Order: sequence, then structure tokens, then C-alpha cells
Amino acid sequence: MHNETPPPEKAPPPPAGFELLPGTSQPEPPVGTLIDKYGRRITYVRLSITDRCDFRCTYCMAEEMTFLPRHEVMSLEECLRVATVFVGLGVNKLRITGGEPLVRKDALWLIERLGALPGLDNLVMTTNGSQLERFAEPLRQAGVKRLNVSLDTLRPERFRAITRIGDIDKVFRGIEAAGTAGFTRTKLNTVMMRGTNDDEFIDLVQFALDRQLDISFIEEMPLGEIYGRERIYISSDEAREILGQRFELIPSTESSGGPARYWTIPGSSSRIGFISPHSHNFCDTCNRVRITAKGELYPCLGQNDASQLLPTLRAHNDDEALRQSIIDSMGIKPYGHDFTRQMTAPQVVRFMSMTGG
Repeated sequence: MHNETPPPEKAPPPPAGFELLPGTSQPEPPVGTLIDKYGRRITYVRLSITDRCDFRCTYCMAEEMTFLPRHEVMSLEECLRVATVFVGLGVNKLRITGGEPLVRKDALWLIERLGALPGLDNLVMTTNGSQLERFAEPLRQAGVKRLNVSLDTLRPERFRAITRIGDIDKVFRGIEAAGTAGFTRTKLNTVMMRGTNDDEFIDLVQFALDRQLDISFIEEMPLGEIYGRERIYISSDEAREILGQRFELIPSTESSGGPARYWTIPGSSSRIGFISPHSHNFCDTCNRVRITAKGELYPCLGQNDASQLLPTLRAHNDDEALRQSIIDSMGIKPYGHDFTRQMTAPQVVRFMSMTGG
């Protein structure tokens, strides 16, 4: 079942060269591929395995969150079915997200099986780092290729204020454990917030350089009703100006398969990335969809349209109906979002923790 709502009035039109595929609904794609109505091939899925987290980051969720009842959350077996069907349709990159994925009981059972899926070239995870000291080695053994660790500050008191309950020392130990386990190109994700952490951008980059980490600075996305968000927004261009006071940033053509655009610094292997959904829209190359912990397939992070996969999962023992639902969902993937208009009046009222990183 689709929950379809009209797209934003100011959503950007497709540029020249992006023509709708014939027909009013998404046709059957070539075998082994998922293609949306603008001809973009979907090769990347972000799969949330829980809406729960051991932090309460101010930009991600409300202080007093109401989490999903257990029966509304996909079982690990259902998560595996969804991932398997996507890989069969040509998806070769899967990111495990949450909430915090490592607070899900028996998460490693799922990750081990995902790591063994033929055709899945790139199994990665986004985590807040709190559980990595314990799980880094098992994740590496299970086949996880790379980790993204959310880190918005290096200061313990500020970290506590942003996360409301987090312990930054656990994260530091987790990052160290990831390196010991053999993870390379671990990436820090930093949400940029004016008046909160903009005075640490240079320090965060230096922290990454010293440890041979990558780092991406992320423009805050208007998801959920969070008061005052428009006052703390910082663009990627402004962040690069700040970093340019200390570092020489050289544009790079490297890609990690996601939305980040990277710069390098002479003498370092670290990549400095910027994810810019407001100032430098990357919708024309979007190759990804998101699955929430309750089995909602969101073709676009910045829209409310979704396909409900959980009823199909639970109504059919075979995966043909699930496969068809996924193919059909490509018909509601829009060309793009309109985050600029949503800063003051969010159209997307779900919190980031509900969608999955």
C-alpha cells in the first residue's frame, strides 16, 4: 500500500536529459536492475534495523521519544529477506543504520548473514560509536567493509549536551577499536550547527588527519519538528571557508558511492567530505532508497511518500510479491527534495531516527 502525497510545490523539475520513462507507472526493469522513472539506477540501500538508540541527539530525535512497539518492527529474519531481494535486483551497497544499530539484540546474527550474500560488494554501517569497543572485531569478521561514526564535537561537556546522555570516551575507545580490528577509511560524520560546534570544525579535521580517518560535514536536514533549526544552519560553502583558514582543500573526484563530495589535503590520505542537501543538491545522481525499521520504503529522504513492505512480508512466504512491491515503489521516487523551503516549515515531520541515518 502506498501513502502518496503531492510533491512539494517548489520541488525542482528534472534537468535537461532526465525524461520520464514511458507510462504512468514504473515498468518492469531489466533483469537484475532497479531503475526509477528518471532512469537512475538504484544500487544503494540504507536499512534501519531499529528506531532505538542509546543517545538522544538533539537534531535526531525528541528528548522524550516514543519508540515503536516490538510487533511493528521488522524481525531480523524480515530484514534479511528485504536485503536479499534488493541484492537480487542489483543493489550492491547496503548500509546498516538505526537509531543505533548495535543496540538491536542479536544484530550480529543479521550482519553475518548479510556479509555472506552473493553480489553484495559493500556492506557498511553507520553507528554512534558507543558499542564499537565491543563489536568492532566481530563486525569486521562478519564482513562489514567500512564504518561511519557520528561525532559532532571533541569536547566531553558539549558531547553530553548534544547527545543528552552520551559518553564521548566510549566513542573515542570505539574509534580506536575499529582501527585495531583492521577497519580503514573509517569516516566521521559531523552535523554542522551554528553556535554549537562551528568553532570545532578545524579541530575535528585535525583529529581525523591524526588518525587517518575520513570526515564528512553534513548540512542539517529539516526532519521532525525541532524548534530553531533555521538559526543554526551552516552551508558547506561556509564550512569550507572556515577550514580554508588552516588547510589547503583540493577538490577530488573520489566517491564513496553516497552523496558526499570530497576534498583532500596535501600530505594526507584523509578525505574531507561535504553532504549538502540544501546548498548543492545531489538529487540528479541519487542512487539510493531507505528502509525504516518498520518496513517503510522511502524512495526519498526529503519526501513523505513511502511503500509499506511489512504487510507484504508477513502475508507471503515467498518473496515474489515483495520483489514486485519494491519494483513498483520506484514509480513514486521523485526527482528531488526541497529542503530549503522546509527549514522553516518542515513538510517531513518524522524524526531522523525514525527514517534511519
